[in-house]
Amino acid sequence: MYRNEQKIIISPIFFQKKSWPPEKIIDQMLAIKTENLTKIYRKRHLGKEYKTIGIKNLNLEVQEGEIFGLIGLNGSGKTTTIKLILGLLFPTEGKISIFENPFPDRTKLNFVGYLPEIPYFHKFLTVREILKFYCQLSNIPKPIQEETINEVLKIVNLYNDSNKRITEFSKGMMQRLAIAQSLLHNPRLLIFDELVSGLDPLGIREMRNFVLQLKEKGKTVFFSSHLISEVEKVCDRVGILHKGSLLRIVEQKEWQNKNLEEIFIDTVSTFD
Repeated sequence: MYRNEQKIIISPIFFQKKSWPPEKIIDQMLAIKTENLTKIYRKRHLGKEYKTIGIKNLNLEVQEGEIFGLIGLNGSGKTTTIKLILGLLFPTEGKISIFENPFPDRTKLNFVGYLPEIPYFHKFLTVREILKFYCQLSNIPKPIQEETINEVLKIVNLYNDSNKRITEFSKGMMQRLAIAQSLLHNPRLLIFDELVSGLDPLGIREMRNFVLQLKEKGKTVFFSSHLISEVEKVCDRVGILHKGSLLRIVEQKEWQNKNLEEIFIDTVSTFD
């Protein structure tokens, strides 16, 4: 990454690594597909069972190479959806596929890079030590680990802080580190839960430019956010979740004349 006056420029070298790609790139396909995906949380107390719907009958298709945003009120099911896609939760019903591979499948996890809503790292390790650990988890060959780490550090603007311990980091810097680990294995699909959480206005703008450049490099980006104004600046399509149901998918052209916030409020209000 090299800075000009207003935006991050991603070095093209990072996206040209050929020594450890997840899989040969083939014709464009669906990056994510869910069929009647349902998650019901069950809790027992004093002999009674209580059920809470996480998501219900979610049918969603995300095209390879697009930026897809998921918006909704707190508790609408955004994080549940992401965790189901990743295999961090198991569905009550329904199917999930990533690039036409049934999920969850541990052998195909290198297709995906993930940023959790609240990232956590060992506070006594340095940035470089943490990324080396994730390189090993991702089976990145030792000869290219250092080069890979340097590239992602430049992308997220942490290169000059690479020897600092996590105890010295602000929340925004933690977010950048979490993004860095999601990029290490050069995945085809990036899933970000609250991408700009904890970032200042300059950081938000940089991440916006960064996401757009990921698309230019052929990556698929799927993310949730509470900042509707940022979602409408970068997304090709947006899904509106409410009380566990996908109410509507909005195309970019639809918010050219009517802003996305109004569309969201009208949709949710109609459902209630």
